[in-house]
Amino acid sequence: MLNHNIVAVQSVSKSYRRDSIKIPVLENINLSVPEGEFLALMGPSGSGKTTLLNLIAGIDRPDTGVITVANDEVTKLSESQLANWRARHIGFVFQFYNLLPVLTAYENVELPLLLTKLSKKDRDERVKIALNVVGLGDRMKHYPKQLSGGQQQRVAIARAIVADPTVVVADEPTGDLDKISAVEILALLERLNQEFKKTIVMVTHDQRAAEKAHTVRHLDKGELV
Repeated sequence: MLNHNIVAVQSVSKSYRRDSIKIPVLENINLSVPEGEFLALMGPSGSGKTTLLNLIAGIDRPDTGVITVANDEVTKLSESQLANWRARHIGFVFQFYNLLPVLTAYENVELPLLLTKLSKKDRDERVKIALNVVGLGDRMKHYPKQLSGGQQQRVAIARAIVADPTVVVADEPTGDLDKISAVEILALLERLNQEFKKTIVMVTHDQRAAEKAHTVRHLDKGELV
């Protein structure tokens, strides 16, 4: 049985304006990501990797082209529809964790669930499962500043998966970590993909990180090569 594509990017172009100058970032991109895939997007700085990730995640809109994720045509959704859609389908992992310093690990992970209709009991169960999956069941009450960089990134990954998203998008998830923590985070992403069948799209410039992915695509000057 062939896996169907969970992400389809068709003829997508994107440029930004700086004053009166139009700067093309992506040119006629076509990309399909089958369900259960672990895809790495590589390329030099400024090649459009993060822009493409943000388009897939519905954070940004293309100038032309169509993006379909989980059978929804993301490019057609309104801003309010997009917010709800992202909450259901997309889990984010960023380079700098983006944890709220005033919240505990538990509260940071619970955040995306506050947008859902889940009861407090269901939320509690999900948060604990997510923190256990990332190996931080014993650090729930710790604040970000009491955790190492690698542990903070694990909290961020728990937050990304707590709502059981269709796709996990990771932007340089090991970019701010020492070598040992980076290896642990990559092993965790690999486990999410293999054991929990999560579809992962990861932007990285780290060859070691890319080696964990099933498929590596290179962006260069706004084109997929």
